[in-house]
Amino acid sequence: MAIDKITATGLGDGGVSTADLADGAVTAAKLDSAAVTPTAVSDTANTSTGGLSLPTGTTAQRPSSPDIGESRMNTTLGSLEFYDGNSWIATNLIPTLDSVAGNIYTAIATTLTLSLSNASDSIDVVFKEGSTTLATVTGRSVSSGSATVVVPSAVYGQTAGDTINISIRNQDGTPSSNSQTKTVLASSTGGTITTSGNYRIHTFTSSSNFITGGVSGSFEYLLVAGGGSGGMAHTGGGGGGAGGMITGTITLGASTTYPIVIGAGAGGVGAPSSDTQGNDGGNSTVFSLTAIGGGGGGAWNAAGAGRNGGSGGGSENPGSPGSGTSGQGNNGGTGGTAPNYGAGGGGGKGSVGGNGSTSAGGSGGSGSASSISGSSVTYAGGGGGGTYTGSGTPGAGGSGGGGSAGNTGVGTSGTANTGGGGGGNGGTATSPGAHASGAGGSGIFIVRYDTTSL
Repeated sequence: MAIDKITATGLGDGGVSTADLADGAVTAAKLDSAAVTPTAVSDTANTSTGGLSLPTGTTAQRPSSPDIGESRMNTTLGSLEFYDGNSWIATNLIPTLDSVAGNIYTAIATTLTLSLSNASDSIDVVFKEGSTTLATVTGRSVSSGSATVVVPSAVYGQTAGDTINISIRNQDGTPSSNSQTKTVLASSTGGTITTSGNYRIHTFTSSSNFITGGVSGSFEYLLVAGGGSGGMAHTGGGGGGAGGMITGTITLGASTTYPIVIGAGAGGVGAPSSDTQGNDGGNSTVFSLTAIGGGGGGAWNAAGAGRNGGSGGGSENPGSPGSGTSGQGNNGGTGGTAPNYGAGGGGGKGSVGGNGSTSAGGSGGSGSASSISGSSVTYAGGGGGGTYTGSGTPGAGGSGGGGSAGNTGVGTSGTANTGGGGGGNGGTATSPGAHASGAGGSGIFIVRYDTTSL
C-alpha cells in the first residue's frame, strides 16, 4: 500500500476517491498499496472549510487508558479536552465561583463548600486579603459542580473582621472570572481551650466568662459543684457528699457572654473541741443552671446526721444521711453501730453512699465518667466514712476522698476540679479534734462544640 498524500481527488494511487469516503467505506482493498506516512498525514495543509469530527462522550465515558494528546469532546463539561499524560485538560473553560458555604473563624480550621461552574476535574483555591495571597490549596477534587476546602492556618490566623477574597483556578491554570468574600469571625473565648477531634473545648476551673464570639448553635456542657467535706467526730465522721453534677446540650447565640461561677470544695474540719459536721461545697452556676454543692458528712454533735446537697453527706449513728438533689446526685449512706461505729459514705453522682457497719465505714457513692474533655474522667464521687478505733476499716472514696480509721489520721480530700466529697475522720475517744476530716474537691465547668457544624 502507498498513500502519498490525502487530496480531494483521491488517496494517492490507492484509488480511494471522494465517493469512496462518502459513506465511510474505507477498506484495506481500497487503500491498495498506498503508504501512510507522518509527513503525508500531519504536515499537509487541510484547505477544507468543513469540520473535523472528534469522539464525543460524557466525563464518565472517557477512555480508561488514554494516550498523551488524545482528544475528545466532553459533553458533560461542554468543552474540548485532551489528555496531557496525567489528567484531562479542558480547552475552553473559564471557571466561575458561584458561592461559598461555611464561615472562617479565628483559630479554627473550618471546612468551606464551593459551588462552581465550568470547573475542571480538580481546582486550586486561592485565599487573598487585599492584593496579598495568604494561601493556595491545590488539587481539590470537583464533583457535580462542588468542592470542599479546609481553611488554611494562614487564613484562620487573621484578625476577626478581616475580609478574605476566595477565587479558584482550573487545573490548566485558568483563573475564575470572579471571587467571593468572607469576613473572619471571632472564635469563642474563655477558660483553657483545647481540641479533641472535631471539638473545640473550653475548661473552667475558676470563675470567669464564656464568650461565644461569632459561634452559635449546639453546645455540650458539664457543670460540677464543689464537694462537701467529711464530718469530724470522736467516733469517726461521715463522708462528704459529692458536688452536684449536671450535663446536657444547649443552643447558644453568637456574640454572647455567659458568667460562670465555679464552686469551691468545702474545707475539712479539724481541731474543734467537739464533734462537728462537715462543711457544704460551693454551688457552680452557668446558663441559669445551678449545680448544688455537696453536703457535709455527719458528726455526733448533730445527732450524727449528714447534710443535704448535690449529693448528701454520710451519717454517723444514730443520725440520718443527707439527701441528694434529684438529677444531680444521691443520698449519703447510714452509719453503723458499736464497736467501731463505721460512718456512712457520702453520696455520689453515680450511686448512694455505702452504709457503715459495726467494723467498717461506708464507701463513698460512685462518681460518673464523662469524655467531654477528650478523655474519660470520673467526676462527683462521694467521700468514704471514718471509723472509731484503729481496728475499724475506713470507707473508700467513690472517686472522692477516702475515710480514716480511728487513731490513724485525717480523712482524704476529694480531688480538685472533680467535685469529689472529702473522707470522714478517724475517731478517738480521748481527743475529738485530733484527726481532721478531708476537704471536698472544687468544681468544674466544661463546654464544647463540633467545629464541623460551623
